[in-house]
Amino acid sequence: MNVAAQCRALFTGRGAAARIAGSALLVATVATQHPNPVFNRLQLRDHFSVLPNWKFFAPNPATHDYHYLFRTLDVDGETSRWQSIELIADRRMHQAFWFATRRGEKAVFDVCSEILQRMDKGFEVIKVTASYRLLVNFIRREIAERSDDLSRIKGFQISMVRASGHDPDEEPEILFVSPYVGMDGADERRLVPVA
Repeated sequence: MNVAAQCRALFTGRGAAARIAGSALLVATVATQHPNPVFNRLQLRDHFSVLPNWKFFAPNPATHDYHYLFRTLDVDGETSRWQSIELIADRRMHQAFWFATRRGEKAVFDVCSEILQRMDKGFEVIKVTASYRLLVNFIRREIAERSDDLSRIKGFQISMVRASGHDPDEEPEILFVSPYVGMDGADERRLVPVA
């Protein structure tokens, strides 16, 4: 069989539709990974999210880790020491292929990024964002799980810190410290999101 007949056989006959659909999907997937915005048109028309978005090269890769710390205020007015919440796990070799638990770390990064983007607008704007309210509820749950006597805790304070990760020579940088938040959540119930 000559080359022309072999090429024709790929697009005709039994299984041709599956080969054509698979080839089109492969080409579209590779095209949507290109950083040029011209290729984003395919993703705009992908209403069922069939095409994955795996950008091979991040234009601005993350070079730091974000960490949360909190301290509590008890009913006697005593403040506890700052306590860290460890969400970033040490890397293992198998995580180069499958790293489903990375989603928690990605959430930390996204929450911090949204809060930091609004820092110049002041705390009144930050406190009504979904990210800040999510963070407050997460810390509140963490305190409840760690506490022996939750009735003694009146409120807590949150701090976000940026660290270089595995570089011990670079000092961590404090990016945000919240005012005290009530443990009962009454102060958040009055918040109305801004448009």
